[in-house]
Amino acid sequence: MKDDSELQPIQQFISALVPFDSLSDSSLVRCCQQLTIGYYSKTSKVVPLDESHPQLYIVRSGAFEVRDEQGELLDRLGEGDYFGFPSLLSGEKVSNQVQILEDSLVYHLDPDTFNYLRNESRVFDRFFNRAFAKRMRHQARFKAKDLTTTNRVNSLMSVDPLTIDCHASVSDAAKKMRLARVSSVLVIDNHKLIGILTDRDLRNRVLAEGFDGNLAVHQAMTTNPKRLSANALVFEAMLLMSEHGIHHLPIMAETPIDDNTEAPAVGMLTSTDILRGQSSQPLLLIGEIERQQDIDSLINVSKQIPVLLQNLISADARAEEVGRVLTSVTDALTRRLIILNQQILGAAPMAFCWLAFGSQGRQDQAACSDQDNGLLLAHEPDEHAKGYFNALSHAVCEGLDKCGYIYCPGDIMAQNPKWRLSLDKWQRHFESWLNAPEPKALMHASIFFDMRAVYGPQNLFEQLQNHVLERTKDNDIFLAGMAGNSLVESPPLGFFRKFVLERDGSEVKGMDLKHKGVALINDIARVYALSAGITEVNTPKRIRALMDANIINRKDALNLADAHEFIAHMRLANQGEQYTSQQDVTNYLKPQQMSSLIRHQLRDAFKVVHDAQSGLRMKFMRSY
Repeated sequence: MKDDSELQPIQQFISALVPFDSLSDSSLVRCCQQLTIGYYSKTSKVVPLDESHPQLYIVRSGAFEVRDEQGELLDRLGEGDYFGFPSLLSGEKVSNQVQILEDSLVYHLDPDTFNYLRNESRVFDRFFNRAFAKRMRHQARFKAKDLTTTNRVNSLMSVDPLTIDCHASVSDAAKKMRLARVSSVLVIDNHKLIGILTDRDLRNRVLAEGFDGNLAVHQAMTTNPKRLSANALVFEAMLLMSEHGIHHLPIMAETPIDDNTEAPAVGMLTSTDILRGQSSQPLLLIGEIERQQDIDSLINVSKQIPVLLQNLISADARAEEVGRVLTSVTDALTRRLIILNQQILGAAPMAFCWLAFGSQGRQDQAACSDQDNGLLLAHEPDEHAKGYFNALSHAVCEGLDKCGYIYCPGDIMAQNPKWRLSLDKWQRHFESWLNAPEPKALMHASIFFDMRAVYGPQNLFEQLQNHVLERTKDNDIFLAGMAGNSLVESPPLGFFRKFVLERDGSEVKGMDLKHKGVALINDIARVYALSAGITEVNTPKRIRALMDANIINRKDALNLADAHEFIAHMRLANQGEQYTSQQDVTNYLKPQQMSSLIRHQLRDAFKVVHDAQSGLRMKFMRSY
């Protein structure tokens, strides 16, 4: 029996946690009396879960990751979080692994007391049942068979890929490929992957050029082939294949054998493997887009995009993955519109890049996306070039509008001559925003500084991006202005951690998950990334890059990434329900649609955003 001096701090902590805050005083005291305390050192790496004695683990301090048998991340846990409840509820053996990220203190609650509390409090029982259901849904989405995009490439690749020494002859390579019944072979030099030889290479670089079978493999191969790690998403493979027009991807091990060698190739993934896996809807849709020969057909194909979004939401795909899938479709539509209109207008008079800004630039599109784009020209256009690009940009923007991407209300589009500029003029525009960070300039910065080239030579785009990042890095006045601008809005938390709801007259709209949630994290990541000259524009990738560069500490970065994913996922799920119910699709989540578990998790996510905003203010506005 614990005395009062021991019990008081424990009870104070436990009573503030959902769902323990719903317990009666007597039940709470009984619970705290039965708790035991455990210390877990990160040097131990994993929590030793005892299958014969399941219990509820309550994190008092520290951090953990819950992973399934395949090593997939299911959850990250910190102060006030729980693990161990699935086994208590299901009676099944422990299958997940809990990895220790930091030295941690944990309270243990025995099964008998846990079941007693479930019987005493319906709220307590419902909380853990919903948490268990959510964990199962999270776990199931990595095993889903209906959408290949949420699988990993190691689930589809061929293992033990065929290899050949770079000095062997193409005749020997062709014989190996025929014997193995494959269409490619990896080329190795001193245990290092240096190329790939495919059926296409044999046709185009050997037979068509009149060489005989004695030609060395390294003279016919494709050098430095695109490659992915075994844990990459199948969607990433689809996107890489689509962007570069390739059909074979070497798959590399996660880590090298030792510090002096690169990770070895462990598999081969082909477009046939992906199609054989079926349900590759994004890849099939992108392929269908690329096959259309006229704009009306392209508009008709675009009607499949809302269905694709609903399928992704129904499959409980991660918000980050949904954003990348939808954006890849938008990119494919944009490129096809450019190509079809060039077939009408003729070849461009100079090199150019079609730039995507905002959500398309960040690759986080959802429902209700409008256009934010511009045109980057290699040099100052003459009158003929001005006429050509005016016609092209108007035609492409009109096509996007007809495909469901409405015209930008702020007219930030390539069809506006103001955003159809030479490299020199774009550079001067950015410099004017950087040198005079007034409100309008900062508003533009929040859109234009998330930019990406969708079409055109990458080196032209990189000249602009590098020019911009050289001038944002360590630019204290501009960064202070950007930080201040990103702090105008705040997450919807009021006193006592209650939600702040937006109202339209007397009508309660609910919480704006985009502008009061996701957008705030985008702003935070953008300011830090621009301060460090980081080229990534996708928010989760920016956060990871900032963590890798030790600009944001690991714990804060993981919390911010998790908050971004959770709020974005809630936004998508809510939009999916709105679409299914034939309601207007919005960013607002109404309070009556939230369970107590969702309320608890949203509060925690918004608290992370609030804390990150405080950190941003301290770092960039201390002197202002």
